[in-house]
Amino acid sequence: MTPGARISAAIAVLDLAIAGASAEKALTNWARASRFAGSGDRAAVRDLVFDALRCLRSAAALGGAMNGRGVILGRLRSHGIDPETLFTGIGHAPTPVLPTETGRPPQGFEAWDIPDWLGPVFNESLGPRAQEVALSLRDRAPVFLRANLARVTRAQVQAALACEGIETRAHTLAQSALEVMTGGRKVAALRPYLDGLVELQDAASQAVVEALPLSDGMRVLDYCAGGGGKALAMAARAQLSLFVHDVSEARMRDIPLRAARAGTRLEIVAPGKAKGGHDLVLVDAPCSGSGAWRRSPEAKWRLTSERLEDLRALQSEVLSRASGLTTPNGMLAYVTCSLFEVENGVTIKNFLNQTPGWKEIHRRRLTPLDGGDGFFLSILKRE
Repeated sequence: MTPGARISAAIAVLDLAIAGASAEKALTNWARASRFAGSGDRAAVRDLVFDALRCLRSAAALGGAMNGRGVILGRLRSHGIDPETLFTGIGHAPTPVLPTETGRPPQGFEAWDIPDWLGPVFNESLGPRAQEVALSLRDRAPVFLRANLARVTRAQVQAALACEGIETRAHTLAQSALEVMTGGRKVAALRPYLDGLVELQDAASQAVVEALPLSDGMRVLDYCAGGGGKALAMAARAQLSLFVHDVSEARMRDIPLRAARAGTRLEIVAPGKAKGGHDLVLVDAPCSGSGAWRRSPEAKWRLTSERLEDLRALQSEVLSRASGLTTPNGMLAYVTCSLFEVENGVTIKNFLNQTPGWKEIHRRRLTPLDGGDGFFLSILKRE
């Protein structure tokens, strides 16, 4: 495909996404209908689509319209590329740019590439760094790996990956973290990954697990385990009696394979069947995902104030339920990948006010300015 043809494909996918369809599904459908497109073409179109979604409002302003064509025009202009070199109308390229497609500079929170209603939420949560953090969400997230330190050192993993043509560098957020510099899309097909020496996991997520007070012999429950990434990271840190639970059994489907690959032993608990008596319960709560919007930019535009309120209620409910699953001297670790204080500090404050006998012993907040995704961690202990 020519560069112009790739842009035409991205415009068509973006039109569907802006209308409310899933970008992933639209990309899949386009690829199935476009057998002529090679792997390089598919990757290029995907990058065009997701880069545009990260900067949707500012690009639409610069391009003159909130549609696929306008957003791509705006992205080209923001990068100093003359759209007329690609919008030629030749072959499968988009038709030439019209004199009316001039666009304008983005204004206010439009320039931050967030919905207007979220502007005050960013300001209240992040203070003087709010704009800088919002703008950081417009960049593509790095690819991070977690070295399985239970089996290998970080340097050994780097050497093994280098033999496969993957260049990495150690990241300061966690002792197990590696940032992939080249070849990120190939990692999951390579021997170090298949042999369980390395896992794909954001560096900030690794930092959260590294901060947990784990020691050999502890009984630990990952209450909202999802795919099991944090559970596997915990298992690499200490010899634990490890239990994983989620309200959705389907989300845990891949955990047995991942655990076997990593050489980890754990027990899967059926939804709603978690029992008490744990030294530590990790609550990786459902949230807005705002700290990870570089990876899931559609979520930024789909979130509503009503949905955020629903999430806050769910977070409080989950935290309250999980608090009953610890030992009398046990601990709770509350985690979100949210940047918003209403999902983080406010949730903890409300829990402590409503649930006597607990105190906060540790808190950490990370934003994309620290290098990884945005995360919040609060560790609570029974008094």
